[in-house]
Amino acid sequence: MKAFILAAGLGTRLGSLTADKPKALVEVNGKSMLENLVMHLKSQGIQQFLINIHHFAEKVIQHVKDKNNFGVDITFSDESQELLNTGGAIINAADFFKGDEIILVHNVDVASGMKLEELANYHKQKDALVTLCVRKRESSRALLFDEKMQLGGWANLVQDDYKWVGKPMTNYETFAYSGVYLAQPNFAEKLPFTGRFSIIDAWLKMAATERIVGFKDFSDYWFDLGTKEKIAVAEEYFLKDV
Repeated sequence: MKAFILAAGLGTRLGSLTADKPKALVEVNGKSMLENLVMHLKSQGIQQFLINIHHFAEKVIQHVKDKNNFGVDITFSDESQELLNTGGAIINAADFFKGDEIILVHNVDVASGMKLEELANYHKQKDALVTLCVRKRESSRALLFDEKMQLGGWANLVQDDYKWVGKPMTNYETFAYSGVYLAQPNFAEKLPFTGRFSIIDAWLKMAATERIVGFKDFSDYWFDLGTKEKIAVAEEYFLKDV
């Protein structure tokens, strides 16, 4: 398994914290989000990483260099000229998706206690092209799955707006997406769009013919690190856990 870390976002929800640095370098308990995530994934056996960069891209590159690549193999997918969204980022990184290894795609502003071995075993058992990590938590947006955890739709629950893979489902379960998924190496070449696009739109289109499944994550913690307030909650949790 290797990992693609999505770190190109502007981090606008973090306000002044990203005025002079990218979201990936915002600190959580004294270390950058990027360092915390790479070290967490490294502790579970991942040695090869790709990181996409856009906002203050050169600062991310320098940070990684200053940290001696965190002791792993790190390369960069440069989106300095244009932010490609979560789908276009995969197209831009298509070479990383060649070979035999499955690829973990992980938002840089997510901290999770999920065990990668459990995720990989489930992914293999389901013979999935993509396995989406999901949780039961409060969210305005949800992914909709059938009884076999095959993706069937997406919803904005506040606006009562639904997108379906095929016909509207009457029997489904809703989960919040965790910002983490596992993909087969041929995932990039199967993507139905080009340019700048949302990966969720691609999943919905692909799920009509491909196995796009959900993995219920019951791990001890999951944090969105996208705002100052949410970082504070995460920091308190991790300090208690020391």
